[in-house]
Amino acid sequence: MRFLLFLCFFVLFLNCEDKQSKQKSIPKTEVEKDVEEDKPEDTEQEPKREFPKLNSKTAMEFFLEYDKKHKENKVRITTDFGEIDILLYNETKFHRSNFIWLTKQKYFNGTQFYRVIDNFIVQAGNSDDVKTARKRAFIGKYLLPPDTKRGFKHDRGVISMPSSEIRNPHKLASPFEFFIVCQKGGAHFLDGDYTIFGHVTRGMDVVDKIAAVETDDGDWPDKNIFIRNVEILD
Repeated sequence: MRFLLFLCFFVLFLNCEDKQSKQKSIPKTEVEKDVEEDKPEDTEQEPKREFPKLNSKTAMEFFLEYDKKHKENKVRITTDFGEIDILLYNETKFHRSNFIWLTKQKYFNGTQFYRVIDNFIVQAGNSDDVKTARKRAFIGKYLLPPDTKRGFKHDRGVISMPSSEIRNPHKLASPFEFFIVCQKGGAHFLDGDYTIFGHVTRGMDVVDKIAAVETDDGDWPDKNIFIRNVEILD
């Protein structure tokens, strides 16, 4: 009887040793290492809220009030390819105020030019980085109504706001993103569908360099092009 108990214990001991040796011999994959390194980001606390979380019902009133006190309309976008200076239009006050406010929230910093079509447009303000999604979630989910009857045309160099990708028959604008027209002669078939809220005053050579990069089938640049900083000049 003692011999049987000893034999069972010995077999169990060997099995435990075998499991431990296998666990030690399995190297961590790069994915596992990345997840481990990302843990501090995943548990980081939400920044202190100094404004109400926006939605499509509250955004218009918020930016209407914001427009009364914040009249800045000159912005500099620093990219991997150089600087782009933009003048924002007072006529499209909701879209101007939205861009100024997001600039002050540092939203655009670290986003990318994610849609690039040579001799047409370069589109920016999004990213595949989880940090961008976190920024949007903190700010709120909202759309802006189109403001397309101010007489502005989609000439080369204008900055305009794309529509949201959701079912959107009214062409409501996606407030976190923008595109710059680089097409020679303009892209006037876009007129009436998208809100123009500014134009490039310096740096169209930078826009053209971005537009000329190699892209994948989805028009995303093969090498990421980041917006490093957006600052208000005046």
